[in-house]
Amino acid sequence: MDTRIIQAFYGQGKGKTSAAVGQALREIGEGQHVSIVQFLKGKIADEFQILSRLEPDVQIFRFDQSGLSYCDLSFVEKEKEKQNIINGFNYAKKVIETGESDVIILDELLGLVDLGIIDTEDVIDVLRIEGDYKKLIITGNHLAEEMIPYIDVICEMISVKDNT
Repeated sequence: MDTRIIQAFYGQGKGKTSAAVGQALREIGEGQHVSIVQFLKGKIADEFQILSRLEPDVQIFRFDQSGLSYCDLSFVEKEKEKQNIINGFNYAKKVIETGESDVIILDELLGLVDLGIIDTEDVIDVLRIEGDYKKLIITGNHLAEEMIPYIDVICEMISVKDNT
């Protein structure tokens, strides 16, 4: 690809994953192939369920084995799940390197840093991969200052009011 764009949706507000899904739908409409690797939300997360109908244009990967979100697991369960998550992280790197997708979404990648599963430098290494893709989108609650130089578009999601 001639131009690669790296985009981050982060913040304490809701809508980060939904924004990434919106980007995916736009790109699918333009004939692009999308790969989504989702972390921390459990094996049964339904946010991308509708996109599974668009296979093979969209591929969704979850490496979590538990049906629960990572944060809802016991300490022992988290220790077991960490290796699955690291396998998913390594798979995401391969997807970027191989150029098999035009758009790659790494949902909750930043959460892996927050939870100490990977380091900030690991994310920076991913952002620096010279993959053959059009767009790489990452999401999570916190964006480390050190990552900012490697990201082209940064959107902070802030809840102004939420009565739900």
